[in-house]
Amino acid sequence: MAAIETTPGTGSIPAASPGAAHSDAPRLRPEESRVVWLLLAAAFVAILNETTMGVAIPHLITDLGITALSAQWLTTAFMLTMAVIIPITGFLLRRFTTRTMFVAAMGLFSTGTLIAFLAPGFPVLLVARVVQASGTAIMMPLLMTTLMTVVPPAIRGRMMGRVSIVMSLAPAIGPTLAGAILNNFEWRWIFGIVLPIAVVALVVGARWIHNLGETTRAPIDVLSVILSAFGFGGLVFGLSQLGAGGHGSGADAAAASAASSTMLVVALAVGAVALGLFGWRQVVLQRKDDALLDLRVFRSANFSLSMGQMVIMSMAFFGAITVVPLYLQDVLGVDPLTTGLVVLPGALAMGLAGPVIGRIYDRWGTTVLLVPGAVITSAMLWVYATFGVGTPVWLVAVVQTVLSFGLALSFTPLFTASLASLQPKFYSYGSAVVGTAQQVAGAAGIALMFGVMAAATSAATESGAGELAAGAAGTHAAFLTAAILSLPLLVGAFLIRKPADQPMGAPVGH
Repeated sequence: MAAIETTPGTGSIPAASPGAAHSDAPRLRPEESRVVWLLLAAAFVAILNETTMGVAIPHLITDLGITALSAQWLTTAFMLTMAVIIPITGFLLRRFTTRTMFVAAMGLFSTGTLIAFLAPGFPVLLVARVVQASGTAIMMPLLMTTLMTVVPPAIRGRMMGRVSIVMSLAPAIGPTLAGAILNNFEWRWIFGIVLPIAVVALVVGARWIHNLGETTRAPIDVLSVILSAFGFGGLVFGLSQLGAGGHGSGADAAAASAASSTMLVVALAVGAVALGLFGWRQVVLQRKDDALLDLRVFRSANFSLSMGQMVIMSMAFFGAITVVPLYLQDVLGVDPLTTGLVVLPGALAMGLAGPVIGRIYDRWGTTVLLVPGAVITSAMLWVYATFGVGTPVWLVAVVQTVLSFGLALSFTPLFTASLASLQPKFYSYGSAVVGTAQQVAGAAGIALMFGVMAAATSAATESGAGELAAGAAGTHAAFLTAAILSLPLLVGAFLIRKPADQPMGAPVGH
């Protein structure tokens, strides 16, 4: 078993004492609270950056003189990098200190943002996106692990509610900000706005973040890293090829479609084999606590159920939310800024409701939140499936707002209950699994919706439908798929429980 020790000479702050969790008014120490707020701010900047790219893609195609398929790589490369790095963070967060990981994450993100701002063309911009993703992949697991380490169980729900603010407000502001920038400036200023904020967060964090918890000296298993990269990377890349084949007609389109299908099959096959070997390798290594991603987290039934619920919800949500802007712009004919404004009220509602939902979780548990959350989420996706060419924009905004509230009722208790089901020594691995599950499920949802949408649009076009009608048929099929996919949420919501509050450091789950 790997030795556990506190890194000397780094000003480490020990985890909260057992009594802190059961005091009359549990709270964080000032130095812990400062670390949490800095991590929240850094995560906000990282997510804000990512959500601006969707709106910028059409401008990049024109300004850089690239094809839509090439532009897609700016998103695909980011997702691939996240999928490769996030599974490794479970080990990294145990091996290195909080300060080291924060500086590495924000340093990589800031460097990538600077490269993107100065990029003279597509190849350099693509490299910048990979560097940015390397930092982003570390930030969210670092935030979640730190919260579980220092926050007393009695107030974890409300702290996770603050995470919900970050995860909802950033995507709300991102598209709107990008639309405003692109209406007045060139695309590189999307990165220029984010850069000074990222640098300030890096400097302040390097100065004020103290080390929390303990570190290990377990060696990294290189073979696990390689298998993880091919496994998760192959899976995400393969999914990204779904629906990315040639469009139109003729030999060129047929050849492009055949090439895309071949890459999809090969990538998924490589990913599946590598994931199988990766899992076997972790089972062997975890016997002596040396696993890169310890799979014993799945021995907790509550954690496993929460992950299943989160995977389904992420597939339906990320798939649908990616289709919404296309529906608004291609079918309803609104501009990018209006598109951002349509999703803004829902994201604001989601963020503002987060702390209240966290307090409800702390007092009443999961069922009172997950059941109505699943019902609202599924119901709104079914409403989306009724939208067509004549749907008013205000109705889209209303449905999106209600959908966001249903998601808020679900994500906060899922995050909290899943990680609270684990022993403290597994928090970092649990955070890595949560991040990986969201990333892969999101990629699967987006690929599935895009594939369904492309097939339905093509079928409608071949049957003689006009451009708008064909686009509406495609988005309808995608929304209907998301609605059907959401139905298992109604069952899972009744099965997940809030783990009993335990003293900090006491065993929880298995």
